[in-house]
Amino acid sequence: MQVGLIGLGKMGYNLALNFKSHGHEVVAFDVNKAAVDKIAMEGVATVPSLVELVVALKQTRVIWMMVPAGNALDVIIGNLKHQLNEGDILIDGGNSFYKDSVTRARDLERNGIHLLDCGTSGGVNGALHGVCTMIGGKKEVFNQCEGLFKSISVEDGYLYCGKSGSGHFTKMVHNGIEYGMMQSIAEGMELLHRHDGEMDLAAVSKVWNHGSVVRSWLMELTQRALERDKNLESIKGVMHSSGEGRWTVETALEMGVPAPVITMSLLMRYRSQVEDTFSGKVVAALRNEFGGHAVEKK
Repeated sequence: MQVGLIGLGKMGYNLALNFKSHGHEVVAFDVNKAAVDKIAMEGVATVPSLVELVVALKQTRVIWMMVPAGNALDVIIGNLKHQLNEGDILIDGGNSFYKDSVTRARDLERNGIHLLDCGTSGGVNGALHGVCTMIGGKKEVFNQCEGLFKSISVEDGYLYCGKSGSGHFTKMVHNGIEYGMMQSIAEGMELLHRHDGEMDLAAVSKVWNHGSVVRSWLMELTQRALERDKNLESIKGVMHSSGEGRWTVETALEMGVPAPVITMSLLMRYRSQVEDTFSGKVVAALRNEFGGHAVEKK
């Protein structure tokens, strides 16, 4: 399948290689020329502008956008909708707010252009070797692209979630759960650290990942981070938030759904920005392990 890809950041770059490894014909674009040159050396076709991306793609065009949510995405969509034809498909694989995705889909439909909102999970390693994708939009449009989603996802790792916005809504809730899970791991590690500063927390993480109820990928990442830096002394316990946790909490409040664990984990991220804690170090390290998110060094 031929697919255009806009955005060659940490996730987009690896997705390009994932597409290519599964036999898809990729045409990539990014405003960062260094990223474009780098992916070109991997044998991925590139273009220097959005206009040339559209020209390079055959009908019906499928363009996957892997760019930050918000204004940058709106600018790209605004440029594309005047160049694309009826029946062309845009896929937003970023972390957009689901209500924005509904609005964008409705606006594009006026031009006969379809939008699929795709929640993408698995971090940078998953982007390369197999992601987990959650897709919203018209079912018949999803059907056209199902082979693409299936090929780049891990086994049983893609799902059509429903109407427009459903993919990003599902990913938003996923990220809220992720906040709570990481905070729980972090608080447990802080308890162990306070009990005995010499305890081998990497070894604890390892044994917990062999048969225990809490075994998980996040526990594997905890082990990896602690093996690299025994007490995480090289980083600050400052936990940043990409916005998905806040959206989850706000949506829960709108719906009247109690979500105390997710809410408290969000508040703990804000708290970490004014006080350095060991639990903050663990969450910061975990975010760096799976997503390549920056950490603040001491």
